[in-house]
Amino acid sequence: MVKKASGAWRMCVDYTDLNKACPNDSFPLPRIDQLVDATSGHQMLSFMDAYSGYNQIRMDHVDEEATAFQTDKGLYCYKIMPFGLKNAGATYQRLMNKVFKDLIGRSMEVYIDDMLVKTLERTKHIFDLEQCFSLLRHYNIRLNPAKCAFGVTFGKFLGFMVTHRGIEANPEKIKALRDMVPPRNIKEVQRLNGRIAALSRFLARSGDKYLPFFKILRNARNKGFQWTDECQAAFEQLQTYLASPPLLSKPIQGERLYLYMAVSSNAISSVLVREENAIQRPVYYVSKILSETEGRYPLADKTTLALVFSARKLRPYFQAHIIGVYTNLPLRSIL
Repeated sequence: MVKKASGAWRMCVDYTDLNKACPNDSFPLPRIDQLVDATSGHQMLSFMDAYSGYNQIRMDHVDEEATAFQTDKGLYCYKIMPFGLKNAGATYQRLMNKVFKDLIGRSMEVYIDDMLVKTLERTKHIFDLEQCFSLLRHYNIRLNPAKCAFGVTFGKFLGFMVTHRGIEANPEKIKALRDMVPPRNIKEVQRLNGRIAALSRFLARSGDKYLPFFKILRNARNKGFQWTDECQAAFEQLQTYLASPPLLSKPIQGERLYLYMAVSSNAISSVLVREENAIQRPVYYVSKILSETEGRYPLADKTTLALVFSARKLRPYFQAHIIGVYTNLPLRSIL
């Protein structure tokens, strides 16, 4: 039994062996960054969460026996889909896509058991909710009222704060970083790097600025934990930067975007921006720390690597928009 954040208990069964024996369900989950972009910019939002969503799907009678588990009172199996099965997420997403197929992308976005109703005009939000609730009732899908919020102008969705102004960093993640004390061991450095990675979309040139933290882990085997003055300066700079993190903008379909790239000896970075009223607004920050081999590349090769890495990371934007690439090297003649 595992205690949840709400104080309730959740029963967990170790299905490691069962998952190894099960074929992989390759049904794709939506890209989180695309869902967040599609949600921001709306005037009215409603956030909904299914109540123990997986448990609302019945197991096929033939497969019930495969979920068997042993207790001191006997052998039991699930009649509903339990947590812990490797294909549970794909199965639930497939169901949601079928249930809300006419609303997804128009007035709704769904990521597994997280549902969101969005409306550009406040006066139409009730109508959009009625359509959503009609389908929920028809398919007998139950919601968790403790995790629902209706008719709000902003809220947390998939780890981001979405508003009508744009996309903001999750204040809980920012607080977790700003409240940290300087790491005292390798494990705390790993925790710091993990929290930085969770906010990487909002951090300009994070590979260069926070390289000292990565060096600690890279050299830990030979030198052990060493928190240097360079690390302390980078740590203080990070906490100062997070005092006012940037607001990211949502691209408009079909508009031209701009990619600015920066290359250093240790990292490659880029920022995707859009223009609004002659003002450039950031859409996405990208950064990568170079490996020892990549660090020996000529400058032109590093710049090309930065373009390839950015294009892969930002693939949905490259597929949907014309993007101008800006760098201080003549990439056209090189490529």
